[in-house]
Amino acid sequence: MQLDCYKRITNKYLLSAFMLKIAWSPVYCHPLPANHRFPMQKYELLPEQLLYEGTITPDNLFEPPPLPDAYITNTHTSAYWQRLESLQLSPAEQRRTGFPLSAALVHRETVIANGTVQAALFALQHGIGMNVAGGTHHAFTYKGEGFCLLNDIAIAANYLLQKGLSGKILVVDLDVHQGNRTAQIFGQNPKVFTFSMHGEKNYPMHKEHSNLDIALPDGTPDAVYLPLLEYNLKHLLQKVQPDFVFYLSGADVLQTDKLGRLALTPKGCRQRDEMVFAACRQNKIPVAVSMGGGYSPRLADIVETHANTFRVAQQLYF
Repeated sequence: MQLDCYKRITNKYLLSAFMLKIAWSPVYCHPLPANHRFPMQKYELLPEQLLYEGTITPDNLFEPPPLPDAYITNTHTSAYWQRLESLQLSPAEQRRTGFPLSAALVHRETVIANGTVQAALFALQHGIGMNVAGGTHHAFTYKGEGFCLLNDIAIAANYLLQKGLSGKILVVDLDVHQGNRTAQIFGQNPKVFTFSMHGEKNYPMHKEHSNLDIALPDGTPDAVYLPLLEYNLKHLLQKVQPDFVFYLSGADVLQTDKLGRLALTPKGCRQRDEMVFAACRQNKIPVAVSMGGGYSPRLADIVETHANTFRVAQQLYF
């Protein structure tokens, strides 16, 4: 289902007013086989909820076009992109991504990746920019994995660096799963510092080395998670001195998440978002936000947790 009000979304990136800009497209909600475990419908329900409650208006939303090839191959290998674009992934490779391969799926991934690029450009202008999707941190330079085909944060970070729009980037990855391939992509790049706070025993079983990894035991609650985040975030902003932050705000840290194994409450997730946004705002560091995962049995729990991220952004910045 598409809302009539979304017809007002345009591809123009000039702002008529100072406001929160959010990347969203109907292609984000991609059709999947029946009983597929990925909660694709959240990409439709989340903007619906934000519009219904008045947190945003249609003017907050913009629809990004597909990302040009040159920006994809600035992060991913040309060979991988050519095979992906021409639908040449083997059945085994498709199983690793978790999605049946199609031209529509590839188009979706390029639109989402450009959503994060454009959100980053809006953040440079107004302090924050957001993407309803993204956070595809398991995408290698040369293959996809774990519901991730193109690494949107890596693509956007490389875009900013290539264009001279940033000199030092901090990636704050607070999805429950380690940002393994973002860490791998930037492992030898001193201009990007990767920070991942994730479940110790969760996917992926083989972890890469971020610049800072905080591996949390199963059942970690708000009372442990939030002070750890507060201390390390403050320390990193002082040590790294970034001029840009990419924030991955996963909903899979919730206690109700069937894949997460941590024990944060909805209130704790909201406090997490407040902590990150307040730190960025106080230090005058632009932040681009991607949503990441969420696999609670009740779709409403996922949508509500993601919605809080947008509510907090609207309250703190506008």
